[in-house]
Amino acid sequence: MAINRFGLTEVYCPNQPEVDVVLVHGLNGHPHDTWTTTKPEVFWPEQLLPQNLKKEQARVLVYGYDADVTSFMGGTSKDKIHNHAENLVAKLYANRSTEDATERPIIFVCHSLGGIVLKRALIYSRGLRNKNTEHLRSIYVSTFAILFLGTPHTGSDIAKWGSMLQSVCKIALPKTFFDTSPQLVEALKTENETLQNISRQFTDIMSRFHIYFFHEAKPTKVIGDFIVDEISAAPTMDGVERMGIEADHSNMCKFESKTSPGYAEVAEGIKRYAKEAPSTIAKRWPQERKARLLERKAEAEEIFPSSINEQPDADGTPKTVSTETFSPGRSQPALPAPRREPCFEFVFDGVEERDVELAG
Repeated sequence: MAINRFGLTEVYCPNQPEVDVVLVHGLNGHPHDTWTTTKPEVFWPEQLLPQNLKKEQARVLVYGYDADVTSFMGGTSKDKIHNHAENLVAKLYANRSTEDATERPIIFVCHSLGGIVLKRALIYSRGLRNKNTEHLRSIYVSTFAILFLGTPHTGSDIAKWGSMLQSVCKIALPKTFFDTSPQLVEALKTENETLQNISRQFTDIMSRFHIYFFHEAKPTKVIGDFIVDEISAAPTMDGVERMGIEADHSNMCKFESKTSPGYAEVAEGIKRYAKEAPSTIAKRWPQERKARLLERKAEAEEIFPSSINEQPDADGTPKTVSTETFSPGRSQPALPAPRREPCFEFVFDGVEERDVELAG
């Protein structure tokens, strides 16, 4: 199967899919190579995972984007991660919309800094309240679970983030390039604060999702150390699953067979979430629709406020209750205002504020 370098590629689809599983690679990664072993070549999202998800009717997709180090960290944009996040949301919405499946549950599997891109994407999607862009909010509403493989999550020390990023770059780039590119080092010094801020914002919404942290249990030989250590990749948090995979950072997301270290746990997590997701996401969408209607109602009331100087007659006709002076020293009640037909009518069937729990 040909895998698109950029955008989404569907690698498996049952007759009636009920869940979307989306894999997002990390820095200097590739939508095929990141998830593929060599000798033998096994692309597990296509060759292994579907066998474990037959009952769950899960569709499997891989996502590719320009994750070269220099593109990811620099370029003309000051926030390349945000650009990647916007593209992920837009492309995934378009893919699901053409399938009439915008409310289908989503489970994400992310490797390394791909998890940071996803965090930024969900933060972005959650904030889309304008009626012209709120359709993209469906990615946030429909996301049920996330499996993070070697993604850095914590670290109050900005210098530590910079050190981690340099380690990632050392295995992604030739040493000679890294040593002779001081501009890349400078980019890392500014980018590490961006990554830290994204993770801090994500903590405000992560309780909404089922989360599984996986950390590398073997050091990377090139640097003789862990790229993302256990404390950062799998911090102990209430309600969050965590475990180590007996592989280094690059190989912890590659599975040659069902007996490969980590595969059973990753596949089990996806399978369990795929079973639980449909009923939970089905309950979220009525709340989301009601919330949107109330927002439209509030906007309408701001544009067309009710007059505070009018009270209705017995038959519902507005009348003026003030008086008007007709000659010096003499006043009399104002004449009833003429009947006026309404120019606009806003109908919000069955929506009451007490019935709505705003989503997000």
